[in-house]
Formats: sequence, C-alpha cells, structure tokens
Amino acid sequence: MDQGRDGKTAFGSVEAGAFAITSPAQCPLTQTNPRPGGLWHAAHAVWCGARIYITISGSNGERLIQNEAIAHPTAPVGRRRIMIVAGEASGDLHGGDLAREILALDPSCEMFGIAGEQMRQAGVKALVRMEDIHGLGLTELASTIARTVGAMRKLRAILRRGKPDLLVLIDYAEFNLILAGAARRAGVPVLYYITPQVWAWRRGRIRKIVARADRMAVVLPFEKELYAAGGERVSFVGHPLLDRVRPEGGRAETLARHGFAPNTRLLALLPGSRRAEVRYMLAPMVEAARILAHDHGLVPVIALAPTLSREELAREGHADLSSISIIQGDTYSIIAASEAALVTSGTATLETALLGCPMVVVYKVSPLTYVLGRILVRGVDFIGMPNILAGERIVPELIQGELTARNLVRAAEPLLSESIRSITVSRLKDLRYQLGEAGAARRVAAIALGMLA
Repeated sequence: MDQGRDGKTAFGSVEAGAFAITSPAQCPLTQTNPRPGGLWHAAHAVWCGARIYITISGSNGERLIQNEAIAHPTAPVGRRRIMIVAGEASGDLHGGDLAREILALDPSCEMFGIAGEQMRQAGVKALVRMEDIHGLGLTELASTIARTVGAMRKLRAILRRGKPDLLVLIDYAEFNLILAGAARRAGVPVLYYITPQVWAWRRGRIRKIVARADRMAVVLPFEKELYAAGGERVSFVGHPLLDRVRPEGGRAETLARHGFAPNTRLLALLPGSRRAEVRYMLAPMVEAARILAHDHGLVPVIALAPTLSREELAREGHADLSSISIIQGDTYSIIAASEAALVTSGTATLETALLGCPMVVVYKVSPLTYVLGRILVRGVDFIGMPNILAGERIVPELIQGELTARNLVRAAEPLLSESIRSITVSRLKDLRYQLGEAGAARRVAAIALGMLA
C-alpha cells in the first residue's frame, strides 16, 4: 500500500479499480506516488455524498483509472460533529430516523443537540431535552420560555466556540431560524430538513430561510417551488412518514391484542402531543365520543402520544375518562382499525390520512394566540394537511369556537355512513402519491454527509 509524503495512508485497497478512501474528510484530495517508478503518479478523489469519484494518472499523464466507488471509511481522521435540533414530537421522530441513517453511513459521527426520546434512542446526545422546552402557540410558551432561552444560549455558544461540522435543523421555526443565523455568523454550514410551513404564515421568511440555510430538504411537493430562489440547494426528498406509517397488523389482530371483541367498531381520539393541546381538545372530544358511542355503537379509544403520560392526560384534560380505553405505543394500528377519528391538527392528520381513516380535524388555542394567528396566517384555506394537499375540503375541520361536542358529533356522523366513508377513504389514499417515494431519511443523510466534505 503506497503512502503519501506526510506518511499517512492515502488509499486503503485497490479492487477492480475501486478504492476505499481512509476517510471522507480527506476528500477532495490529490496524492502523488512518492516512489520513482511506482505504478501510479497522481490520484485525485472527490467525495460526494456516500460516493467517491476517482481519477488515477500514470507518470506520463496517461489516465489509468477513472471510477466511481462507494466509500467505506476504515480509519476516520476524526469524528465529525453534527449538531441536530428538533423541538416538536414529529421532529423528534424524523430526527431519530435521520440520525440512524447518518450513523449507518458513517458510525464515526458524533451527534448532539436538542433531542426527544426518539433521537436519544437513535444515538443523539441531548444537550437539552426536547420535552423541557416545547410549547403551544404564543401565550402558552410562557411556561417554558426561560428554559428555551437557556437552550438557545447554550447552542449558540457551542456554534461559536465548539464549531460543529454541520448544523441540522428540523422544523421548529422560531427557534431554528434564530439558530440558523448564529450558525451562519459562526461559519457552520446549515441543513434545514422539513422547512417551516412559511407558506401558511409569514411568507416573507422564505427569503430568510434561503439566505441562512446552505441546503434545504423539503418534504411536501409544492415546497420546492416556494423555495425556488434556493435553486439546486433545495431538494424534494419525499415525506418521511411514508417510511413510518403502517399498522402492526390487521384490524382483527389489533382488536384482539387490546382485548376488544372481533366486531368492535373503534372511534380513535387523538388529542395532541402537547399538554396545552390536551387542555383545549380532550374535553370536547371525550364528550362527543360518548354521544357517538351511545348513538352509533362505537367504542372510543384515546391514542396517547409518546410525549404525554396518562397522569398528564388526566391532569390537563379536565375530562371524565372512565370507561374510555387509553392506549400508548400502538397509535397507527388503532387508527387503521377505527371507523373514524377525531384528530388534533398537526402531523397526526397526515398520519391518519395515510392510514385511510376518515377524520374530523380540530384545533383550538388561547384567544390571544388565535387572534395573532389570524393576523399572521395568509394564503391557506384549511388547517388540516389532507385538505391542504387536496386543495379542497375532503374531511371536516372545526377551529376555535367551532370546537364543541355538538359540532364534533355533527361533523363525524356523516363519515360513518357507508357511501361517504368509502369516498373519503378513497380520497385520502390518493394523497399518498403526492408525497414522493419512501426513503426520505436516507436521502437526507446522504446530503448531510456530502456537506461534511
């Protein structure tokens, strides 16, 4: 094996013209053969994502080999350090998938930042626990503002002094846009994965995101056009839920697993992933569910988000939960086995759509947050992602003052009729084809590693 002038190995092995570079951090590189009469005179390699493009020339300038090879780092020069930040339950989920894909491609990477349980399990060191800082709306953030400011100060200090090799941001608009600016000033490259939904509010921020992010990985088909100013720096990678959303088994298996009779007709309740959402959404959902259970023979089941405990549900929800099943850790199976669902607006509406379950989308915040939101939100007619993607109302929505138990019952009852249910299920399944192909996290991991070159 030849060595470069500094005594470090330049290439690991030669097999049919494919070279294993010792470390992607060495590329792009050019090495010359130090021994007169050696087989090769110069080699040039360029690292691009998970591939290396190699050209080897003889001493007379003749091109001996030009090849594209998968790079398998065997002796990393140093651990590449990636700061990754997610502030919501859905971001934590997708951040965990991304971290696993990055570490599968390059196990030497060190990953740290703001992480929830999913990211921590995937190998991300939590400098700040996501559960300690996330809030709902503008007024509800008051309870976590001190911890959020502290988290910002800590991460900005690391960007200035510790200089990670890459900052990966996942949604979490207000916090991450500020952090992106700090990274830009510190000279740390920024990859924004799942860009904020600025198409719904404050579209002027599109320019700011394009200016502060070196690469943008968008997950909705129309977002690539919105970020057109970013040119080739913007990639539509497909929606990460396509890899995630699937039940553990069929309807009969799900009912049996949770002790329900084979003929049980479930009504899924998804009151949100945050305490403030539960505070506003759970009580009217439960009251409506009892009416639907009485009138239509449905069995209500709360699909509890992993970010909440049963104690928090009972404390924050202010609802009588007696005789209502609470199931955690099997949400997709419960939704897929249900006749219909009452769903808090957010990622859960897209998950429910991908599972083909008719739903009523609901949302409510404090009066002040709602007034401010009405001022900021422009250019969208719906709050539920199924309706936004379809460009029309295919499932009912109840917002703010409309969210009452009586209105929930009225909106849900038509979805229980065979004809309307069948049409709704068909429309929901059509949405899947707009979301690209599975493998989003793998594609984003390749972009991230490519930025480390």
